[in-house]
Amino acid sequence: TTKIQTKTADTHRIAPRPIASCTRGKRMRPSSSSAINALLLLLASHGATTTSTSSGLTAILALPFAVSVLPLAMAVDRSKFRTCSQTSFCRRHRHGRSKRLYDYKLVGESVEVHRVGEDAAALAGSENDVAGSGVVDQPKGGGGILSKFSRTLAWGKGAPEKDGGDRPSGSDDPYVRGPRPILTATLANVAPFTSTALTARAYGKSGGNCEGKDFDEELKLNVHLHEDGVARIRITEALEGGDGPRSVPRWTSDELVLNEKEMIGVKEESVLVMSINPSIRSKLSSGEDATPEGFAEKVVTSLTKRAGVVGPKENFVVLSYGGHESGNQWQLMLQLEPFAIYLFRGTDDGPPMIVAGTNGLTHFEIRRNKECDSSGSSWSKGAAAEGKRKLTEFDVDLGDDEDEEEEGEEVDRHGGKEIVGYWEDGLAIYADGTREERREAQTNGEGEDGAEDEELGVDKGEGREQRRLDEEDFDTSGMWEEKFGDHHDSKPHGPMSVGMELTFPASSHLFGLPEHASSTQLKTTAGNGGHHYYKEPYRLYNLDVFEYELDETMALYGHIPLVVSQSMTTGTAGAFWFNPTETFVDVEEVPEVGKEQAASKTHFMSESGVVDLFLLPGPDPPALYGQYARLTGRTALPPMFSLGYHQCRWNYRDEADVYAVHGKFEELDYPYDVLWLDIEHTNGKRYFTWDSKTFPRPQEMQKKLGGDGRRMVTIIDPHIKRDNNYYIHKEATALGLYVKDKKGEKDYDGWCWPGSSSYLDFTNERVRDWWAEQFNYKKYKGSTPELFTWNDMNEPSVFNGPEVSMQKDLLNLKGCEHREWHNLYGMLFHRSTGEGLVKRNEGHNVRPFVLSRSFFASSQRYGAIWTGDNEAKWSHLEIAAPMLLGLNVGALSFVGADVGGFFGNSDAELMTRWMQAGAYQPFFRGHAHHDAKRREPWMFGDETMVRLRRAAMARYALLPYWYTVFWQAGVSGMPVMRTMWMQYPTIPELYSVDDQYLIGSHLLVKPVTSAGARTSTVQFPTSDCWYDVDNMRRMKLDKGSAGNVVSLTIESDIDKIPVYQRGGSVVPRKLRLRRSSHLMMNDPYTLYVALGNDLKAKGELYMDDETTFDHERRHDFGVASFSTSWGDNVAIRNSVRIGSEGAVNAKAAGDRIVERIIIMGVPAKPDEISLVSANSAEKTSMEFQFDDSAKILVIRKPGVSALEEWTMKL
Repeated sequence: TTKIQTKTADTHRIAPRPIASCTRGKRMRPSSSSAINALLLLLASHGATTTSTSSGLTAILALPFAVSVLPLAMAVDRSKFRTCSQTSFCRRHRHGRSKRLYDYKLVGESVEVHRVGEDAAALAGSENDVAGSGVVDQPKGGGGILSKFSRTLAWGKGAPEKDGGDRPSGSDDPYVRGPRPILTATLANVAPFTSTALTARAYGKSGGNCEGKDFDEELKLNVHLHEDGVARIRITEALEGGDGPRSVPRWTSDELVLNEKEMIGVKEESVLVMSINPSIRSKLSSGEDATPEGFAEKVVTSLTKRAGVVGPKENFVVLSYGGHESGNQWQLMLQLEPFAIYLFRGTDDGPPMIVAGTNGLTHFEIRRNKECDSSGSSWSKGAAAEGKRKLTEFDVDLGDDEDEEEEGEEVDRHGGKEIVGYWEDGLAIYADGTREERREAQTNGEGEDGAEDEELGVDKGEGREQRRLDEEDFDTSGMWEEKFGDHHDSKPHGPMSVGMELTFPASSHLFGLPEHASSTQLKTTAGNGGHHYYKEPYRLYNLDVFEYELDETMALYGHIPLVVSQSMTTGTAGAFWFNPTETFVDVEEVPEVGKEQAASKTHFMSESGVVDLFLLPGPDPPALYGQYARLTGRTALPPMFSLGYHQCRWNYRDEADVYAVHGKFEELDYPYDVLWLDIEHTNGKRYFTWDSKTFPRPQEMQKKLGGDGRRMVTIIDPHIKRDNNYYIHKEATALGLYVKDKKGEKDYDGWCWPGSSSYLDFTNERVRDWWAEQFNYKKYKGSTPELFTWNDMNEPSVFNGPEVSMQKDLLNLKGCEHREWHNLYGMLFHRSTGEGLVKRNEGHNVRPFVLSRSFFASSQRYGAIWTGDNEAKWSHLEIAAPMLLGLNVGALSFVGADVGGFFGNSDAELMTRWMQAGAYQPFFRGHAHHDAKRREPWMFGDETMVRLRRAAMARYALLPYWYTVFWQAGVSGMPVMRTMWMQYPTIPELYSVDDQYLIGSHLLVKPVTSAGARTSTVQFPTSDCWYDVDNMRRMKLDKGSAGNVVSLTIESDIDKIPVYQRGGSVVPRKLRLRRSSHLMMNDPYTLYVALGNDLKAKGELYMDDETTFDHERRHDFGVASFSTSWGDNVAIRNSVRIGSEGAVNAKAAGDRIVERIIIMGVPAKPDEISLVSANSAEKTSMEFQFDDSAKILVIRKPGVSALEEWTMKL
């Protein structure tokens, strides 16, 4: 007992070392029924006590043997995570298996065009006719051509109450936000045999009212057009009266994700609706929509030719919009039958940028009853039996015996043993000290038909094998209930999946769909003849994946359903598939054949929700990312300290350890800004508490760090320990704030670090507000303004749940299933925590810092993201840049990978290379697992420490530039860490490059990612010149070489990371060595000017107080715009923009001094440089030095401020 209770050297764990080394989180869940469970509780929470009994002592004595035989998990356990073939909705719809069930036609007679001044009630009725209505006042706001008037909206009986108290918009759907639709219509499924008919055949019982039913499937189409060219295509179910399954709209999350205040509708006068279809023209016969038939035919003919579409011209309707002030023009063409969408850029004559729905892969599983209605005439028993026989000929599981199998398999799996806990991997711990054996990893074969799975004898997660279906028949298994391993999904609403194929004509390069441990460019998952890179589609389902594998499409911690195409022909275009449910995406490349151009395709398949597709027309990266920022929100400007270096470990064991680490950084003059504490700082994994033995004086500790210019971060996860003496749990229970079980009756009980845990419902505004209040200094005892927060495990992670998460049929407080909002959970937790850090301060005027592992679209508003539990391997260093670039493609800029790798041990070389690379990633943190050797910078010897410190110093010198680029990202939407194509969209040779990148537009970085490397190959765009940041010399590019890119082999020994400043740029730095960013605030600037080929350069420097929201609330900021034009005898000029003349920063010119200007690429020494100030006509001669061999000119102590305007002339 004494040996087990001894604290380990650096982790302060009570559990014996062999247990802790299995995986992070392999901690034991206690049970209350025996002494062994008390021991398990002791091992999981060192603050607990054990009961000394004979049975407990026996268990203790037996435990070392049990521990010795536990296998060490060193790779992801694939058996925990589903593949497409193990997922009912993906299996049913992938590769067009269900396409014969869906054939959509846009009904011409249903088309309505909505203009300002129309009768609002008529508009609501045209979008959806509903029996029974309620009336809601519609306040102004949200933008769009219909935003100038208030109107009433009707919806069906029992429409769900929306979360938040804002208004519904645009239809009978109370959840939709943003500009109102300008066109609405009905989509009818005209397939001879539909999905609802299939359900009746598969599940219909004798006596049900199925005979004579036509199983009509009707959808509603809304087209919304934005002033920046974005087209929103929103397809929902047609609602029905009464209490049927479609009596209320499906829940959607506009209010939680979209940036409504910037979603401005296109101006009325810029929209022209054209068609020669008689039914549609009859509705466009007067007023603004009356276009000459000949003109409409000419437009339709032109667009169909550009799209390569054949068929009658009456089969199309075109919406032309834009122009006027924007100078842009777009055409959205809708094909009536089969329904399809084409988006064109009107300023060229090329193919459409994006096409949706052309290959028959659009599907929408409308809600239906599992069995036919019992009233009316009955379907004969013979017909029912015949229908069921037809399906069972192919061994299709109709789900009749799933409940029985669920119970039986639990017994078979555990052999009657008592379960007392769970490891993080979901495997059980038994009362006899043994653990559940891991099953063989499931290998997913080719998703086309599952034959490879069958040959391997793979368990597909439903408890039995399924024979492959003939491609002419349909898979109905898992429609109404589904199993994976021991977990059962009741699916009370049946099949509800939606899907659509998107084509990007003339494009061979797609990017996005983060987060995956793979290349930045999306690779093929589907193709003709089986030619593809991956067998599995990209999966978007937020999961806690332990020790994830590389070069995989497996789901990871967070996801953004954004795809971006880059093409020389169609420019930059994108599609945002706004759906937070589990989603699979196939990617296919169509090669160029004859006159047919190459194309790239994506097939989105989501488990539920609606089809809500935003088409982003670009035409270039800045335009596209501006459009996406207006949709989902802008990158928040982080506080300056958060851009410095963060030192983290699981765990710094006590206050003495914290002081020792902090003191060593001080002693070595090693810059860092934040020291982190992991879960062991708490009292038994109770968040918002401190371990009184190891951290008895937390406020004093934080103030000590704060006095030296540092901050502290502590971890707070979403799982709440179910302990009635724990004030957080007690209050959350009393207020009813937890996610509920599938019946909506009991608080959900899952398992995570503390053992038995419940999870707050962050989809609910009341819960988010309550959570934010917990950060109040009076409630969070021991917290100070120097303390910030780390949100981990927020996928959410549940050790004993399906795929280490919550069951999909759990309910939030409004009765909405977890499957509908799963991918939102981490983002909403992140958001609520950030709001809490803001609210805790008087005036709510201090910017928060919160790091999150899980994310979704709009997470860029709330803080930083990291790539999770990576490993101390060269391969993980190599994949870091592609993964971070993928996140930036998804507009997540404040991102990083743990320096040194979380798992395992880095040697001196790997640590050096990782620190060098980390200094040039947006979020810069070193972190390590508790079993890893201590790896603070001085642990590798003096020589390595000096190298690591030099890398950190380079980061700190560039903090003014990093801060400026983050500000620019918030203004423009452009990512901070950019792929090469974002800066050079007209150079196809750079499209696939993801081992080098740009910080902003000025710095090119090529990390060294292989052991023993002494050279690196860097690809330089020849449209610009480049300067090595270490020696400031211009790179010699062979002007005689053909092409737009020159590849050079660069010397890059252990002291060198290749970094280059682009010619034509100005980069600000601060060169005085300080120990934190706080101590640097009033240090002077050095400007690095890199002359371009035209001897010009420009750049910006953004300045504010680096801490508060005054830059937004009081416009308290300044922007210095530096420019150089050597040919015009201008050495450098500063133009200043002050946000507010009365603000503090506008008066702080004396604290924003420029002490040095370094100009690279100077052709010849000037005779004289003179300074002319904006408020004085006098000239002051400047002292300077010129190195003719290096072509570098240095102006020392010019005596100017970055907040004042001045010019230095030659």
